[in-house]
Amino acid sequence: MISPSRMPGRRLPRLLAGISSHRPARLSEHEQRYGPVPLPSRAAGPRRPGRARPGRLVDLVERSGLTGRGGAGYPTAKKMRSVIAAPGRPVVVANGCEGEPASAKDRLLLARLPHLVLDGIALAAQAVAADEAYLVVHGRQADLLASLEAAITERGTLGIDPVPIILAGIPHRYVASEQSAIVQYLNGGPGRPTFSPPRPHERGVKGRPTLVQNVETLAHLALIARYGDRWFRAVGLPSAPGSTLVTVSGAVARPGVYEIEMGTPIGQVVMLAGGPTKRLHGLLVGGYFGGWLPAKVAWPVPMTHAGLRSVGGAMGAGMVIALPGTACPLAETARVVRYLAEESAGQCGPCMFGLPALADVLTDLAYQGGRSRGVDQVGSLIPLIEQRGACRHPDGATQLVRSMLRAFPGDADRHDQQGPCYGVRRPPLLPVPPAHERGWGWT
Repeated sequence: MISPSRMPGRRLPRLLAGISSHRPARLSEHEQRYGPVPLPSRAAGPRRPGRARPGRLVDLVERSGLTGRGGAGYPTAKKMRSVIAAPGRPVVVANGCEGEPASAKDRLLLARLPHLVLDGIALAAQAVAADEAYLVVHGRQADLLASLEAAITERGTLGIDPVPIILAGIPHRYVASEQSAIVQYLNGGPGRPTFSPPRPHERGVKGRPTLVQNVETLAHLALIARYGDRWFRAVGLPSAPGSTLVTVSGAVARPGVYEIEMGTPIGQVVMLAGGPTKRLHGLLVGGYFGGWLPAKVAWPVPMTHAGLRSVGGAMGAGMVIALPGTACPLAETARVVRYLAEESAGQCGPCMFGLPALADVLTDLAYQGGRSRGVDQVGSLIPLIEQRGACRHPDGATQLVRSMLRAFPGDADRHDQQGPCYGVRRPPLLPVPPAHERGWGWT
């Protein structure tokens, strides 16, 4: 471990402690702040070996309680052990695709703190005895790809990493960032989610057990390897330890990415972003596969998977979008569902037919009024879509719609009975990439 005198503070920021507002941290700056990556020296030379024993890293991660920061919240050590136990030489894949249009945390880490993520990839690769590692981002992010390539090249010149890290750009599609889609793309396929089992940890890249982790998760792993499990648990809750990055947007004074302790109430997260700029009607928490919550309900809820599930929400990849009272939740949801319908893999009935039909009915309800049957039509479509798809994409969309009906029943009834509200004329709030920026096609 790093000596206590070199540890960063026990409070926040942690991940964002060394961030620059205008350029990536250079390797020399990164090592000056954190010390070299704690891996055994691969060759004699001027570089100092780290003090941590990577063979114990999985145990350390397990004691830390680190869970995935990409959306599912699965225990990281359990995922690592399942890869180690599977037959074959493992592969490590770092997922930096960030398919959620409302999220900016992963791009921030990769653009400003690339070596923290690359340290995490190197440590994970050694911990599971992998001989291949990939860092995957969306292929249209040319500036980010160039910056990451330069960082990887610098590390390669110095011989830092136990295995070469290969940078890959995948199609810019919402579903392409799902782990089975990434594996299929790296295997030469079209980058669509696949049926499971087998799951990537059983048979992934080149048919080998594959550890797929979000880049924020790997950045946390790099700090845990240096400072230990007790340091990691010094913030957050016993049941949800550590810190996490959240992207806050919408009707707040200072939209941006913030590092918070796990368990921070949603209202406090909003206040970190400068507080509401208008009276709030609701909050979308967790992104487009997350859920709407009325503002009064959401305000005291802790930002944890369990806390949000208790009120019908979802943590997702850590997004909080503040909806002002002047906006229409039905119109915002209809736009997102239309986007999700267009972004599907198009390989099963619920995506090919169900989501477009749901988007049509929602659009009519939001912009034309439901003629006293719109809400019932939405309700009757949802069970025809849920749990019938080839992947989780259709279920994520229906979860968003269900949460809208639950959080804003009065708005839905007014649209159904009286027609659209004034809010449908307001500029859109939720970000949806324009069609010309999306990676249409699968080859």
